[in-house]
Amino acid sequence: MDFATITHPPTRPPPPPPPPPPPQSQPPRPRPPHNHRNSHSNDHYYPPPYSSSSSSASLKGCCCCLFLLFSFLALLILAVVLVIVLAVKPKKPQFDLQQVGVQYVGISPNPPSTTATEPSSASVSLNIRLLFTAANDNKVGIKYGESRFTVMYRGIPLGRGVVPGFYQAAHSVRQVETTVAVDRVNLMQADAAELVRDATLNDRVELRVLGDVGAKIRILGITSPGVQVSIDCAIVISPKKQALTYKQCGFDGLSV
Repeated sequence: MDFATITHPPTRPPPPPPPPPPPQSQPPRPRPPHNHRNSHSNDHYYPPPYSSSSSSASLKGCCCCLFLLFSFLALLILAVVLVIVLAVKPKKPQFDLQQVGVQYVGISPNPPSTTATEPSSASVSLNIRLLFTAANDNKVGIKYGESRFTVMYRGIPLGRGVVPGFYQAAHSVRQVETTVAVDRVNLMQADAAELVRDATLNDRVELRVLGDVGAKIRILGITSPGVQVSIDCAIVISPKKQALTYKQCGFDGLSV
C-alpha cells in the first residue's frame, strides 16, 4: 500500500502577548459652572483695586503742598507789608476847606398868592468858589480820588462841586478848588420864608458843605486800601456884602 505523503501546513508562530493595559488615570475633576462675569474679568485686565486710592492720595498731597506754599507766600507778603507800615507810620490825610469865595448870591421871592401873607416859594442863585487845602505829613505819597461836595440849605441840596483826583507827594501841601453854581433853585413854603427873612433882615444865609474824600497811600508802587474821610463845614454868607462871614469845618468820620 502506497501511502501518500501527508503534508501538514506550516505552523504559524503564536501571536505576541497583548500589551499590558495602561495605568488607570484619575478621573478629571468637574469644572466649575460657567460664570460670564468671571470669564469677562479673566479676558480683560483691570488695575488693582488700590491704584485709584493711591492716585487720590497723591492728588491730595499735591493740593496740600500748594496750599502750604500759597499760605507761606501770603504770610510772607503780609509780614513785609506790616514791616513797611510800621516803618512808615502812615497818618490820616488832612483835607480842609480853607477859603470860600462868594462870587454871586441872589435870592428872589416869587410873587405870593392873593390869600398868603408870606411868599409861597423863592428861588436861590449863587456862585461860590471852594478852596481846599490838602496836607500830607507822611513819608510816602497819597493818591486822592475824585471828590464831590454838596452845598445844602436847611437839609435841601442846592448844588454840587467836583474836585478831580490827584497825587500828592510826601511832606507837601497842595491846594485844590471847585466852583459850585446854583441857578434859580426853588424853595417852597417855610424854607423860602426863612431864607428871605435871613437874607433881608439878618443879612446872613447859613449853608452847609458836605463831601467825602477818598485817599490811598502808595508804598513802593503798591496802593493801600482806600480810606474815606467825610468833611462837614458850616458857612455863613452875607448877601449884601457878597462875602463869607463865618466858617467852621471838621472831620465827620473816618472809614475804610
